[in-house]
Amino acid sequence: MSISVDTFFLNPQFQGTLQSQIQQMIAEGILSGRFRQGEKLPSSRKLASHLGVSRITVTLAYTELLANDYLTSRGRSGYFVSENAPEPPPFTNIRQSGDTVDWSRAIGRKYTGGDTPRKPLDWSSYRYPFIYGQTDSGLFDHANWRLCAIQALGQKDFSALTTDYCDLEDERLVEFIVRHTLPRRGIVARPDEVLITVGAQNALWLTAQVLLTQRRTAAIEDPCYHALRDILTQSRCHLAPLPVDRDGLPPEAIPPETDVIFTTPSHQCPTTATMPMGRREALLKRARELDALIVEDDYEFEMSFLNAPSPALKSLDKDGRVIYVGSFSKSIFPGLRLGYLVGAESFIREARALRASVLRHPPGHTMRTAAYFLSLGHYDASIRRLRIALKERSEAMHEAIQEHGLNIWGQGAHGGSSFWMRAPNGTDTNKLAEKLKQDGVLIEPGKPYFFGQNRPREFYRLAYSSIPADRISKGIQLIANVLNV
Repeated sequence: MSISVDTFFLNPQFQGTLQSQIQQMIAEGILSGRFRQGEKLPSSRKLASHLGVSRITVTLAYTELLANDYLTSRGRSGYFVSENAPEPPPFTNIRQSGDTVDWSRAIGRKYTGGDTPRKPLDWSSYRYPFIYGQTDSGLFDHANWRLCAIQALGQKDFSALTTDYCDLEDERLVEFIVRHTLPRRGIVARPDEVLITVGAQNALWLTAQVLLTQRRTAAIEDPCYHALRDILTQSRCHLAPLPVDRDGLPPEAIPPETDVIFTTPSHQCPTTATMPMGRREALLKRARELDALIVEDDYEFEMSFLNAPSPALKSLDKDGRVIYVGSFSKSIFPGLRLGYLVGAESFIREARALRASVLRHPPGHTMRTAAYFLSLGHYDASIRRLRIALKERSEAMHEAIQEHGLNIWGQGAHGGSSFWMRAPNGTDTNKLAEKLKQDGVLIEPGKPYFFGQNRPREFYRLAYSSIPADRISKGIQLIANVLNV
C-alpha cells in the first residue's frame, strides 16, 4: 500500500530546517502508527512538488531516515517503511493540540448509559452460542445474495445504485412489501403508507420522535426490548411499564393517560408469548377508548414453524391507529439493516421528513439487492430452509431442557428462535453467564429487559438460531451443571 502524498503538510511555525521537518513528519507518522511497515512513501520528486521544496531536500531527509532504519530502499521501486522501524504501542493516539473543552457542560443531552447490552463480537468462536439474532452462515443463501448484489451493480440498475433518492426509497422494494409481504400478515397498504428504514430499531426511533413529547405517555411492556426502552427514555416522554403475563400485554392495565402503546403481540420480546385473538381485540378496543395509538413490532413472524402465524394486529385495525414495524434484518441477516414502517399517510409523511433530515435514505444498492433477492424467490426459499432448521433445533432444545430439569418460562406458540428461561430463585444470571463463558457457553441474562430498580435477575434467554442442533444437548447439560452446583 502506498502512503498518499496528500497526508504531508509543512508547518509554518516549525523551528528548524525543511529537511529536519520532513524527517520529523515521517518519523512521527511511523511512531504514531499512521505509516505501517512495508508501506511505500511518495517519490522524492512527487513529495518535493507537493510541498513546494527542492527535490534534494526530500532526498536528504529520506537518506537520513534510511540511515536510522526508519526507511528502506528497494532498488528502483522507491522508499518503504522499514520492517525494522520502531513499532508504535497499541492504540497510540498523538493529539495535535490539547482538549480544553469541558464536555460535561458542552453536551446538552446524553445518549450513553442505556440498558442495551453489547453482544460478544467473537460469539461464533464459542462452541455453544445460545445467542439471539446472529446469522448462522450454514443457513444463509450467500450464493444467491451475491448474484443479486452483482445484478444490482449492473448498468441496468445504475440509477438505483447512484441516485440520491432524497426522501424516497427503492420503488421495487416498496412494491414487493406492499404486494407480497404485507398481505401475508393480512395488511393492505398503499406505497405512500410505507417507509423503508435502517432496520426495525430505526423505525421505532422515528416513530417515537414523531409521536411523543415530554407531555405524552407511552405504555411499554415489562419486560421489553431493551433498545426500545432506551429510545423512549431519550425521548423524555412519560413511561408506563406494564408487566406482561403468558398472553402478553394485558389491555386492562393500560393507564387512562396513555397516548402511545408499544407492543409485540405476535412474539412478545423477550418472553416469546403470543397474544390470543380475544386479547388483541380487547387491546384495540382499549386503544379506541383512550384515543391512543398502537405501535406493533412484528419481528420474527417468518419463524412460524409450529403453526401458521396469527394475523397482525394491524390487519384487525379498522381505525388506522396501529403503526406497523417490520424488518428483514432478522430473517435475512442482521447486518442488512433494512426495515419498514406502515401507517397512515400523514404519519409516514412526517417520519419520511425526519428520516431525510438524519440519513436521507437507506443505501440504494442495499435496497435494490434486497428487492431482487425477494422478488426472485430466494427469500421464500431461505425462509423455508430456516423454518426446517429452527424446528429441528427447537425440538432438540425442548428435549434437552426437559432432560436436564431446566425451567421454561416462555415459548412462542408459533415458533420463533429462542426460549425465555427462569433459573432457581436467587440466581444471578449475569454471574451465571460469566461462569458459562469458561465452558464455551453463551447465554443472555434477562435483567436488561426489565424496567425499574429492583429488576429480576433469575431470567435468561436461550436462542437456538446460531447453534447447530448436534451441540444443543451438551450445551444445555453444561448450563444445568453450573445451575445445580
